[in-house]
Amino acid sequence: MTELTKEQQIEFEAAAFRRLVAHLRERTDVQNIDLMNLAGFCRNCLSNWYREAAEENGVPVTKDQSREIVYGMPYDEWKNLHQNEASEAQKTAFAENNPHK
Repeated sequence: MTELTKEQQIEFEAAAFRRLVAHLRERTDVQNIDLMNLAGFCRNCLSNWYREAAEENGVPVTKDQSREIVYGMPYDEWKNLHQNEASEAQKTAFAENNPHK
């Protein structure tokens, strides 16, 4: 692989992040619980990681702000538009896959 500069690495990682966020915004049919059950992270995790990175660099970002960055709208609005009640099967799988949650 070509040796990347630090700036290139940051640029490419940021582009991948933006593409992931855009993809998740488009796939409103995929519920967070499904993401957690299959991949071990969801949109909320991604927004938490964003907020933590900002805070580690001295930039205060609230939970609501970071969620809006990931969801593309206020979280409550997204939930009202797209979030469905989790099925018993989804809840069971979540409990089995995430015993610490």
